[in-house]
Amino acid sequence: MSNDEKLFYSIGEVAEILQLKAYVLRYWETEFKKLNPQKSFTGQRTYRPKDIQVALTIKKLLYDDKYTIAGALQKLDELEANGGLVAFNGSTIVAVVPETKPAETPTEAAAAAEVIASAPETKPKVDVQKVKDLKSLMEATKNLLKKYNLS
Repeated sequence: MSNDEKLFYSIGEVAEILQLKAYVLRYWETEFKKLNPQKSFTGQRTYRPKDIQVALTIKKLLYDDKYTIAGALQKLDELEANGGLVAFNGSTIVAVVPETKPAETPTEAAAAAEVIASAPETKPKVDVQKVKDLKSLMEATKNLLKKYNLS
């Protein structure tokens, strides 16, 4: 795993990635049972890349494809069964949707390839202090588990 990949994201980070407000994500959790981030012992949501993948797909279905919530629920089930969810790899967003038909002409295929190649690749900012804090918190947690024979 490279330093750019994260195991968990806060709701604020996910809202920024998706360009949404945090309350929209919280609402989606009530409507879409597949969007179910873990909660820390303090009750804060911790999104895994899988949760972000589901949220990206929900956003695409609702905003781009103009599905209703009921329709998006059905389509989300279909996409999950077919393996066609939007993939989130920690630094970039990649659409993984099964191809339904090839481009009509070679010109269209070349234009699509040019758009993909020209897309800027962004890397998330890594806060070194947060990583150190998280590592020390994990170590302290392990020590407490050992101390009380819970591991």
